[in-house]
Amino acid sequence: MSHLALGAGGEFDAIRRLTALWGEQAQGIGDDAAVLTVPPGRSLVVSTDVSVEEVHFRRAWLTPEEIGWRATAAALSDLAAMGAEPLGVLWAGVIPDAWRDALDGLALGVGAATRHAGAAVVGGDLSRGVALSLGLTVLGAAARPLTRAGAKPGDVVWVTGRFGGPARALAAWEHGGRPTDDDRARFARPVPRIAQGLAAAAAGATAAIDVSDGLAQDAGHLAAASGVRIELRLDDLPLVPGGEPLAAAAGGEEYELVLTAPVSVDLAAALPPGVPVTRVGRVGMGHGVVTSLGDRVVEVVPGHDHFSRP
Repeated sequence: MSHLALGAGGEFDAIRRLTALWGEQAQGIGDDAAVLTVPPGRSLVVSTDVSVEEVHFRRAWLTPEEIGWRATAAALSDLAAMGAEPLGVLWAGVIPDAWRDALDGLALGVGAATRHAGAAVVGGDLSRGVALSLGLTVLGAAARPLTRAGAKPGDVVWVTGRFGGPARALAAWEHGGRPTDDDRARFARPVPRIAQGLAAAAAGATAAIDVSDGLAQDAGHLAAASGVRIELRLDDLPLVPGGEPLAAAAGGEEYELVLTAPVSVDLAAALPPGVPVTRVGRVGMGHGVVTSLGDRVVEVVPGHDHFSRP
């Protein structure tokens, strides 16, 4: 960590404290930059994700540890979608005075999510600011990186996991209620599908994207990048207990993967057990996303867009 404008005399104390919290996970912290070795024959894959108070979460909803975990998991999910193995995580935090006492908790969450992914915390930056903001940069290595641009007409569309929990948790909070424990956990502690992304790339998947803004919306990003049409059958969408297909297809914060693969590749058999892998549609000629429920085409409310006008 290079710059830590948290008050006079606090920089080195904070660096030492956070380094001690992370233990062996902290590698190379204290220099001006991190040094990583990328295994031979692999490409370096880099992504950055930001989590901002009152945009991505509210303090009343989550503990500091959960906020740190969630921000880190969101960034690591991008590596999963690329079929990349995590190598290192850098954390840049803007810490308001009201969050100073929560700094250790935030750091513990970052460290826990990083450890779960088998990576190391290799540096970052902290500064004082008005609103809490956590920027996570993740670095990984991929033998065969998946992109959004490889889907081809005739491919099958697959998804990992079950949908609907995070959107339902968010709706409960926003209406003054309390989500179920399962829905809350899906929002607060999403698990990046690293093993699934690696296995899909090795099995011959053609394209992938993670679901952060909503299944239908993110499938649209994949369709646009590949120059194809994605046809989704919402009857086949795997749901959390009591889930509703249209709401689940619109809701974000899932951090599951949407994958495409040739008909000859059975991703349900190729991916690790323990997380459902479900065939939910096909890739066709054309553009955009078509969603059907039963025997009719239905419209899914667009997912989250940070720059959409109210």
